[in-house]
Amino acid sequence: MFLKRVALLKDNVPNVSDYPFSIPSITSLNELKFERNVTFFVGENGSGKSTLLEAIADQCGFNTAGGGRNNFYEVYEKDSELSEYIKLSWMPKVTNGFFLRAESFYHFATHIDDVDENGFKDYGGKSLLKQSHGESFLSLFLNRFNGEALYLLDEPEAALSPARQLSLLKVIHDLETQGAAQFIIATHSPILLGYPDAEIYSFDHGQISKIDYESTDHYTLTKYFLENRKRFLYELFKEEE
Repeated sequence: MFLKRVALLKDNVPNVSDYPFSIPSITSLNELKFERNVTFFVGENGSGKSTLLEAIADQCGFNTAGGGRNNFYEVYEKDSELSEYIKLSWMPKVTNGFFLRAESFYHFATHIDDVDENGFKDYGGKSLLKQSHGESFLSLFLNRFNGEALYLLDEPEAALSPARQLSLLKVIHDLETQGAAQFIIATHSPILLGYPDAEIYSFDHGQISKIDYESTDHYTLTKYFLENRKRFLYELFKEEE
């Protein structure tokens, strides 16, 4: 591991009623430790997981719209509003890495088209814009992810089929077992969350706390749905009548 912990500088926090400190999980944050090479952030929409991941990316010098330290381009995203209020602790510090933001990946792909001069060798030899959404994600994972690095992924499953999610798990496994990479991933995917021995932090219920895979809503709800599909849908639709 490279990134050991992230702490909220509470003495510097302005009005706690203002965003992003109005998010309960962010306000309650003191210090978050990373003890595994693979860490997942889970929680409902708006729970703060992507907000913290973006702030970490900004502190690392990664483009908050997606990319690494050397990807300079401007889109509608602005600097993280949380970034200046957190402190990162490293051992050792790495500067290599990547921030994947699924919702703005098109802007990153367009940027690469504008600046690439080596035949897209870092992306499988083909423009990301000329691949399907899922193919472009996988090309990024297979070709650009290498060396000692920190990878921050915000909902990478957004463009991946279940089979491609398994391919991503293989990429993560190959890199982290070599001791060359650390991953922090915000996700809703029960497939990705199943990665063995990963650390999972839940951002629900107004705090950030460790949770077991089998205790996540992603696992329990998906399991119940698959085992009781007809009953589940009957109860769901009945509530609407």
